[in-house]
Amino acid sequence: MRVLFCLTALLLSQWSLAAGTVNLPEHISRIKPSIVAIGLLNPTASPRITLLGTGFVTGNGKQIATNYHIIARPTDPSTLEQYVVLSGQGEKVEVHKILHVAEDLAHDIAVLSIEQTMPALKLSNEKMLAEGNTVSLTGYPITSVLGLYPATHTGIIAAHTPVVIPAQNSQQLQTKAIRALKQPYLVYQLDATAYPGNSGSPLFSMVDGTVIGIINRVHVKSTKEAVLSDPSGITYAIPVVHLLNLLNAGTAP
Repeated sequence: MRVLFCLTALLLSQWSLAAGTVNLPEHISRIKPSIVAIGLLNPTASPRITLLGTGFVTGNGKQIATNYHIIARPTDPSTLEQYVVLSGQGEKVEVHKILHVAEDLAHDIAVLSIEQTMPALKLSNEKMLAEGNTVSLTGYPITSVLGLYPATHTGIIAAHTPVVIPAQNSQQLQTKAIRALKQPYLVYQLDATAYPGNSGSPLFSMVDGTVIGIINRVHVKSTKEAVLSDPSGITYAIPVVHLLNLLNAGTAP
């Protein structure tokens, strides 16, 4: 009986490790100050700020990681448009001016620098976390409706799958991006539900709570509007190794 009890305890312990060791409520509380929104500020419009997606604090605490496609559209100088970073929660929102942008078009990543220092999230050293691992993502799933109330979704890594990130227009097909089109790279396919506003959200390993990827795409069944009422439950994320390469390249201040 004692042998059977010990064996059962061992199996439960192994299952617990496989399922993840991060306490989710504590994890969410810890990371929320590092989750930000990316918006477009137009002093002549109403509302003045349109929320576009999610970002998170990384590197030296003054660097914001997000998707390049969120800030890809050129701003209109005649209306004094500019992209901004928003921190805080609910109605207590602080607007941060973007001082510098480092881009990796081929991997749909941008690093935005701001003046204020905020708590940075820890990035994983894993090149690709194995399929089947439990993960979570935190961001602003429906930015225009919910405002700055970050939401967390959980799931597993369903597959490593090749993907090509399309450029916004032909002028953006730089040499590195063209090479990537010919040599697709692997990204995470997830069974976690995400929405368009989740673009730029950090993807976390639930084993150690580190960032393993950046949400950049949601599979839409029919139209963008329908994704709110009928989500596909298929989401893609860029492995964090590409963000580390951009940070280490020296182009991100």
